Amino acid sequence: MSLSIAVVVRENPFKTHRAAEALRIALGLSTGDNPLTVILLNEAPVLLAEEPQDLVDADILSKHLPVLKELKIPFVVPSGAKAAFAVDPEFAVREASREEIAALIKNADRVLAF
Repeated sequence: MSLSIAVVVRENPFKTHRAAEALRIALGLSTGDNPLTVILLNEAPVLLAEEPQDLVDADILSKHLPVLKELKIPFVVPSGAKAAFAVDPEFAVREASREEIAALIKNADRVLAF
């Protein structure tokens, strides 16, 4: 049985490279057989904005975001984040309550937090 993986990104992509690096790592993990979910918290949903600006490591994001979009990597954001951060609708993003997000993290077999 495959182990589920949750990549939790809570770093601010306006202030640190760690958020972009987390998406790069998530892309690499998506090539395996294990189900993967990327959870974007705090300011991190801006990574999926239709027109992200002034983000640290925007050049890395410009390379990896189209692939994440094409592969339909599942993203989870807090309720209301899609509108608040103008998330590009072409990404596979769903909103969830804080309780649902906590359950996703708790039930994952492996969790990487950034």
